[in-house]
Amino acid sequence: MKIIVQKFGGTSVKDDHGRKMALAHIQEAIEIGYKVVVVVSAMGRKGDPYATDTLLGLLYGDVEMISNREQDMLLSCGEIISSIVFSSMLNQNGIKATALNGAQAGFVTSNEHTNAKILEMKCDRLLETLGDHDVVVVAGFQGASIKTGDITTIGRGGSDTSAAALGAALDAEFVDIFTDVEGVMTADPRIVENAKPLSTVTYTEIVNLAYQGAKVIHPRAVEIAMQSEVPIRVRSTYSQSSGTLVTSNHSKKRGSDVYERLITGIAHVSDVTQIKVNAKEGQYDVQTEVFKAMAKDGISVDFFNITPKGVIYTVPDKVTDRAVDILRSLGYEPIINRHCAKVSTVGAGIMGVPGVTAKIVTALSEKGIQILQSADSHTTIWVLVKEEDMIKAVNALHEAFDLSN
Repeated sequence: MKIIVQKFGGTSVKDDHGRKMALAHIQEAIEIGYKVVVVVSAMGRKGDPYATDTLLGLLYGDVEMISNREQDMLLSCGEIISSIVFSSMLNQNGIKATALNGAQAGFVTSNEHTNAKILEMKCDRLLETLGDHDVVVVAGFQGASIKTGDITTIGRGGSDTSAAALGAALDAEFVDIFTDVEGVMTADPRIVENAKPLSTVTYTEIVNLAYQGAKVIHPRAVEIAMQSEVPIRVRSTYSQSSGTLVTSNHSKKRGSDVYERLITGIAHVSDVTQIKVNAKEGQYDVQTEVFKAMAKDGISVDFFNITPKGVIYTVPDKVTDRAVDILRSLGYEPIINRHCAKVSTVGAGIMGVPGVTAKIVTALSEKGIQILQSADSHTTIWVLVKEEDMIKAVNALHEAFDLSN
């Protein structure tokens, strides 16, 4: 069997128009000889009847009033409903289809409810079902605990991860991630008017873009695909465009746009707070004490710079007050800079090329944008700016590296 995996997100399956556009992509794949495994998210977003956040809103009181096991039972319903609705539409249009939940499709996970890890894929039933169906529609975002057999969910963005895991397990020719944009863009088109779609990106580039704020695909999905070298295509549900091919470096010939370009794109994350903590007199373990305290309270830290005299890092704005209370309880008086944004310049061509940082600093300085903090890696250079400067900063860097051409 030639197999292709196609994932449709919440905006693609929320209404009849989106589902019919998805239908056209499935029909096209069947016509050229593929068996199709479709992975679906819950229908729509908060406010839509069966969206994940809408289901949470049905609870009496806060989500803490139920166990994580019960929360997984509730949230898995959104994708199950979506899979059956989608399957019925396919059958009505002459495509032989059936629906499976995550466990039935073979997802064996850890027992960490609400954020389980995929441990194993047992796809015998799925393959058998594909033998006498054109399409199997799989409820994304979920599996079954290896320990108890209970329903588990694999975290937000889990339907992307489900699709990639199925692509790897089934040795699919492609994993198509359908969204409401034309593919991976050089920047968020909502804030950069002349952002353009990229025809090809490497796994490494898209992972970095995704972790730095680009929302077209979940980074865990890319990491799974990268390990098994399953090509991903990020495409629009609403057009016939081929979208963006995500593949490995060595599968591309020299002279391709992957190698020629210096910078792939500009990504951003808003709503972060910068925290500076100075060591007490004679103290040498400030970093250890601070980071252990953050971890103990479940606060994820990011973008940290360490010096002998202290530490600077960022946290999401929503946990700033908690972080400050913890630090004060330890005897520190942190310096807080709320409402910041991390802007990231990402490109496989950055490594070993002089002058990239200088170009970033110059572009921002010329626009009067203050850099509060910076860091770099082989493929990414990050700067922290005030959130009020974020849009101006993203546009300035997009222009500086000529990404619209």
